[in-house]
Amino acid sequence: MGIRDNIEQVATRVRQDPVFATATFAAGCFWGVEEAFRRVPGVVDVTSGYAGGTLENPTYHQVSTGRTGHAESVQVVYNPAVVPYEELLHVFWEIHDPTQLDQQGPDVGSQYRSIIFYHDEKQRLAAEASKAALEESGRISHPVVTEIVPAVDFWPAEEYHQRFFEKNRR
Repeated sequence: MGIRDNIEQVATRVRQDPVFATATFAAGCFWGVEEAFRRVPGVVDVTSGYAGGTLENPTYHQVSTGRTGHAESVQVVYNPAVVPYEELLHVFWEIHDPTQLDQQGPDVGSQYRSIIFYHDEKQRLAAEASKAALEESGRISHPVVTEIVPAVDFWPAEEYHQRFFEKNRR
């Protein structure tokens, strides 16, 4: 059994706990996105991975070609009694530029696009409302290009991508 299998088994057990909920986001390179969500009180786990494409169990090398349809994503397991989904949406909007199509900063390609993958109707409605509020706020001068789509299969990234900044601090 590989490390990706272990990550998936642990994540599956946590996701199935009725106390916890799952949120999935894509906002550019998953290293920084994962780090940002790990800092949120009430978040119990964050896994970097791939979602939104057609290839099963993709690798970083495959996703980085931009031909799999996947986006670098994070799956966030959180306790909604401590942190509401709306707060996770706030973090999502703050950590990236949702007006950049298929890129974030120097990272260019469809694998870096902005997506909210909703897991239920309540998340969909909250995501749409938060996107509309951002657009109407006057804080941004370009249209928001973030996709809001149903959650699909999430494939954990390779172990060396998990907790990347934590492992590579000097």
